[in-house]
Amino acid sequence: MAELDLQSESSQADISLLLGEEESHILTTGNPEIDKKIADGLPLGSLTLIEGENDTGKSVLTQQIIWGTMHANLRIDLFSTELTTKSFLTQMESMSLDISDFFAWGYIRLFHCHLVEFKWTQESMNDILERIIGHVKFSNADVAIIDSLTIFTEYTSNEAILNFLTQAKNVCDHGKTILITMHSYAFSDDVLTRVRSICDAHLLMRRKLMGEKYVMVMEVVKVRGARKTTGNLVSFEVHPGYGMKIIPISVAKV
Repeated sequence: MAELDLQSESSQADISLLLGEEESHILTTGNPEIDKKIADGLPLGSLTLIEGENDTGKSVLTQQIIWGTMHANLRIDLFSTELTTKSFLTQMESMSLDISDFFAWGYIRLFHCHLVEFKWTQESMNDILERIIGHVKFSNADVAIIDSLTIFTEYTSNEAILNFLTQAKNVCDHGKTILITMHSYAFSDDVLTRVRSICDAHLLMRRKLMGEKYVMVMEVVKVRGARKTTGNLVSFEVHPGYGMKIIPISVAKV
């Protein structure tokens, strides 16, 4: 038994050497260009808010993060209010991010939160939020993604949402990594400020007209514990069959 434990520790040490001590604590997108802008990646054990209006690339970014997470041998629980299993796998494949094998092996599990004929009430929403955070707390998954939190804000109180985020932060303090997408219009400015302050990382997504075309722009507002300065802007387009394509700001303005 002692010999097996030594072999296990040796294997972990070898993996740490291959990944690098710093990189082993970072949640990567699998895209070096994007990681470079997000302070070299999001720290594991953090609560991240991905905020933006409709069609600003929130889901696209989370799918890119899912790709990087799968190739870091981490497990994911994805809670979606829009995607079914079929549509999720199809979207990933359309971006050349085929994770069907990982899905089949159970490295990623999708929980569809928008049920047909489900009665949307404040009581039921509060119950679902409690069930989600309870599942994340005891799940064997390393990363949890909630895409998106907006639908819950329409049927529950601000206090319930803030309590949910506080519980999520406590779960992250014990080693879990949680990413939450949300529309900016979901809260008043005062509540939105409190929501942002609870989170360890905040990525703001926008859609802007640059030159004669619209591009998506991600602003890295904050990443607590980041090794590099935040505040970076990343402009990108989404191309079918290719995925996220980074566009230099100077080129986008031409």
